[in-house]
Amino acid sequence: MRTKSLKKNKINVVTLGCSKNVYDSEVLMGQLKASGKDVAHEEDGNIVVINTCGFINNAKEESINTILEFMQKKEDGEVDKVFVTGCLSERYKPDLQKEIPNVDAYFGTTELPSLLKALGADYKHELIGERLTTTPKNYAYLKIAEGCDRPCSFCAIPLMRGKHKSTPIEEVVIEAEKLAAKGVKELILIAQDLTYYGLDLYKKRNLAELLEALVKVEGIEWIRLHYAFPTGFPMDVLEVMNREPKICNYLDIPLQHISDAILKSMRRGTTKEKTTQLLKDFRAAVPNMTIRTTLIVGYPGETEEDYQILKEWVKAMRFERLGCFTYSHEENTHAYSLEDDVPEEVKQARANEIMEIQSQISWELNQAKIGQTFKVVIDRKEGNYFVGRTEFDSPDVDNEVLIDATKTYIKTGEFATVKITEAADFDLYAEVITA
Repeated sequence: MRTKSLKKNKINVVTLGCSKNVYDSEVLMGQLKASGKDVAHEEDGNIVVINTCGFINNAKEESINTILEFMQKKEDGEVDKVFVTGCLSERYKPDLQKEIPNVDAYFGTTELPSLLKALGADYKHELIGERLTTTPKNYAYLKIAEGCDRPCSFCAIPLMRGKHKSTPIEEVVIEAEKLAAKGVKELILIAQDLTYYGLDLYKKRNLAELLEALVKVEGIEWIRLHYAFPTGFPMDVLEVMNREPKICNYLDIPLQHISDAILKSMRRGTTKEKTTQLLKDFRAAVPNMTIRTTLIVGYPGETEEDYQILKEWVKAMRFERLGCFTYSHEENTHAYSLEDDVPEEVKQARANEIMEIQSQISWELNQAKIGQTFKVVIDRKEGNYFVGRTEFDSPDVDNEVLIDATKTYIKTGEFATVKITEAADFDLYAEVITA
């Protein structure tokens, strides 16, 4: 008599989108492991959980294609079950259930306990800070708040992530301590809006107080700030940044545009004059700060004049790091009622031109670093190079420091002092002074 083999289930978590999704996947995996489940990140597994992104068109397409790819694998018998969670699922669940009905179940961004139940696991409240990190061992993302209260016209995040909700300082510190105990040396603080941190819990913007608590965590050497909103930025953060060596002189502050007409339509709550003054205040308070920003071109109604204002401002401001994206017309956002009237090829040409300008600025700023020494953390080895970063660079999006691995051995995950010998647009080449 044939008996069915008792196959052990393995859950494969596939992550799409931003660092907030990476964090959510890590929390999910930590919960699954605590329930005794065999879980892996983007490896083979007979049960698949796809953590989707629903932010802009390209991200939505990638998420849908990934779902279809795994549905095909399910049909072919390569996987047994497919579950979908994350932002796309939160935003379009009824449409997805109709269009791709053979997914086993869809879950939104706030339905972790239900997803765990479907996977045969229990949600454990006591697991503060317990996650299976998927990043290199030396850094980890630390989400300090969820959701967003800003009314930006182009953004669908509040539809997918809800209202702003800060995590209490003591919980963030517990999580940081647990990460430090695992050997994490760099914390990258993330939220939809760091600027707003604490307003809901403490009735004041409390990012500076959180930083004061985090610098006391032993083993953490760098703390990096991602995604601050310009309006209402708590300036006491700069004082802490200047005083505390652990806090990287780095700020990611997406500004989106600078033409007053576009800023008003985007509902950003600021002007060109206020934004320019804010950046001057940043540079005065922390003279060697690296500022990263992101811009959107091709927003509805963006005229050639609006674009020229933006272009000239980018040249004048000389941002150390900058990314430029084309506008994506998103349903249920305020801007969706406007006509998406800038042709796709014009959007793309504008984005390309901004990035060419930025490439030249980056090259010039990098040339000035030749001969200087920097502390770098080594993230990985790639080919004949060890690849590291300075405190002025975030993983995946910023410049990297390349060190010839045929001449020097350095342990990945460790810090080294290096001297810059050559510089390109976005890469620095260096030799090790001390490791």
